[in-house]
Order: sequence, then C-alpha cells, then structure tokens
Amino acid sequence: MTKLKKVYNYSRGRQIWRLLPTGTNKLIVEERDTSTKEVFFNCIDINSGKKIFYDFQLDEKYWTGIETIYNDIIIFHKYASRDMPEHYEMIAFDINSKKIIWQNNEYIFLFIRENKIYCYKNKFEGREFFIVDYRTGNLQESLGDDANRVNLLRVNSFNLVNTGSFLFPEPFCRESMNDQDTGKYFEQYKTKNTIAGKIEFIKAEDIILFNCHNVLPDGSLKNIFTAFEFSSKKVILEKILNCRTEIFIPDCFFTKDGLLFLLIEKIKFKVYSIKK
Repeated sequence: MTKLKKVYNYSRGRQIWRLLPTGTNKLIVEERDTSTKEVFFNCIDINSGKKIFYDFQLDEKYWTGIETIYNDIIIFHKYASRDMPEHYEMIAFDINSKKIIWQNNEYIFLFIRENKIYCYKNKFEGREFFIVDYRTGNLQESLGDDANRVNLLRVNSFNLVNTGSFLFPEPFCRESMNDQDTGKYFEQYKTKNTIAGKIEFIKAEDIILFNCHNVLPDGSLKNIFTAFEFSSKKVILEKILNCRTEIFIPDCFFTKDGLLFLLIEKIKFKVYSIKK
C-alpha cells in the first residue's frame, strides 16, 4: 500500500500569494501582508525545506511581483500604477549570490527565450521591441515595431517551457476522460458529497490526488484534498485545505519527484513523500 509521509512544513505567518518552482530544486514563496502593504520573497530547498533566503524585499515594498525565474535568476517587475496592472522596469536577482545583478527601467518584460529577454517600450502609437541579455541586462538587438515577429516568437517560446518533473492538477471533465476508473470514482464521490465547482486532480499510476469544494449547510465552502489508492480501495490521505471559504480556491497542490505539496488556509503548506 502506498504511504504518504510528512517531510516538512512551511509557515511564516503571512498569506502565501504564489509558489514558484525554479527548475533547480528550489521553491520561491511569495508572501503578502495586506495590512502593512508589504511583499516578501522567500526561497527554500524544495526537497528538504531548508532555508536559502527569507524576507527579501525590493525598495518598492508592495507594488511589485515576479515576471519569471530563469536559470536561478528572478526577473522582478514594478507596477506602473496602483490602480492598473501594467508592469514596468526589470530587476534581476541572482538566487545563488542573493544579490540584485542588474536593473533596467527603460524596458518592460514580455518573455524569455534562449537566454534572451524580449521586452518593449511603449510609444505614442504601438510598441518598440528589444532583446536584452538575461545575465547583464545589456541591449543586444532592437527589433523595431514588428509585433507579428515578436508574437510568433512568443507563441513558439511556450512550447520550449519545460516543467520538468512537476505535475499540476487539471480540472476533471467527464466528457474528455478516458480513464474509466477515475471517472467512476469521481461519480461515486459526487453522490456522497455536495460539491460546487470543478474537481482538480492528478492521476499518478494507482493513485488519484484531487481537491474539491464541499458545500456546508450555511452555503460556505470547505476545500478538501483526498488521495485515493485504487488497488487497496482506500483513502490514504485526506486534509482540509480551507475549512470555510466563500470563493473557489484553485491550484492548492502539486507534485514533484515523489513529493506532494499541499497549500493550507493560504498561509502554510505541508510536503509529503509518496512511497510504495
């Protein structure tokens, strides 16, 4: 029978905004304190939970975020306005040296491909596009205003994204589900529980990992994670991820290399090993 054994917990008492794996066995945790209007960026070893750095902040304490993480370099952005989502500026932070290695307030990030950052400047009419080196921020090429060429490169770059051994949940859809065992199990589950919204799941060989929102008597929602093993016909783990919520909370778990990550109440997460 498969066992789920807790490996470590993570909590620093703030709301976890995003969990961003680096692809190099590190995990970036973006946390926000809405009362003080501050954002904090933390980094841990994804396998052990060991601290790499905690509480990194930019000079702008709140109105900032992450564009991407590439080869252990985080590209941050700021917001042009507190009322608008438009980004501006690029700030490159090296995870390993724990230092900002360059800043560029001329260009706005679009995407990264083959060690090149594609970015732009707004003009009175349209945009002007550029390429800068991701390691230095130095200008490599001006692409003019050829939006069609840049958009084609951008679409093609999505095909180059490698999520490695990470598995993220997908919504269950009976019409497109070829796995009859999973479909039958979910149908049985729904007859025993009042569910609102989608079931999000990962099928890992003999195990189905999923979370869904059960409707409570007062109309609020309880977000529950379940791990069910088909061969033993047993629930091997069940955890309440959010005991009472008014909204649907997606993307509450993922797996990597035999590790299961569960985001709980939006302020902590637990990591389990999955072993036969």
